[in-house]
Amino acid sequence: MLETAYATSHYRAPQIAHEYGPHVHLLDDPLAWSLLATLCARDTIQPHVGNLVRMLYQKLAQVVVAAEFPRAKVAIPTRMVIKQPEAVYRGLAIAPQTKAVTVGIARAGTMPSQVVYDLLNEVMDPSAVRQDHLFMSRETDKDGKVVGATWHDAKIGRDVEGRILLIPDPMGATGSSINSALTHYKTRLEGKPDVCITMNLIVTPEFIRNVLATHPGTIIYALRLDRGLSPPHVLAQVPGAAWAEERGLDEHHYIVPGAGGVGEILNNAWV
Repeated sequence: MLETAYATSHYRAPQIAHEYGPHVHLLDDPLAWSLLATLCARDTIQPHVGNLVRMLYQKLAQVVVAAEFPRAKVAIPTRMVIKQPEAVYRGLAIAPQTKAVTVGIARAGTMPSQVVYDLLNEVMDPSAVRQDHLFMSRETDKDGKVVGATWHDAKIGRDVEGRILLIPDPMGATGSSINSALTHYKTRLEGKPDVCITMNLIVTPEFIRNVLATHPGTIIYALRLDRGLSPPHVLAQVPGAAWAEERGLDEHHYIVPGAGGVGEILNNAWV
């Protein structure tokens, strides 16, 4: 018999209130906020930075998989089955045949994607899991403002049909890199992804607006929203209530309060 207590699941992680719409999930997690604040602090360097990024993406990946991946009924004998034939877990689990691909956008997204990839291989059939790698950088104008993303190289599997597409990229600033990646996966490969999910440590209101405008239906998960350059009366309101007045990017499109260049900090490479 199926155990009634585990026959259904309505899991959703706690989230802060906002008015960005149902596709945006800003997590209410004080522990993650604490770790992230330390990560962003001026004096935090390697190896602490790498350890914190890994810990935060382990938490974020667990939330996304639990909330967004399909479930299936399973019957798994435990070690006790040699003594008791009833010793079988019968209930829900993540559907093991779920097809997924995680995309590592170098440099800042390389480690987060590996963390997600490792979790997916533990939870699901590894033959259904893939990791792709993109190498791109910001494209800026003469004033230092981001105008797009330049591709340098990529190692990508051919098909995305029916897959859950995950893009774990720490800083959701302008959305240019994410949008470029999503466009590629939707138009240049075989098939179409079943769902597209961005996984960010920090996002700005500008990022949310640009990604949802270019790729409606994209699901956004983030540990923190940064809109530090917004006027005081906007900061006093629920996020999204005065979306047009919210501002989280400086004149060079870096996040405020933000964390600085996470790719540079992770790799100790200041270019």
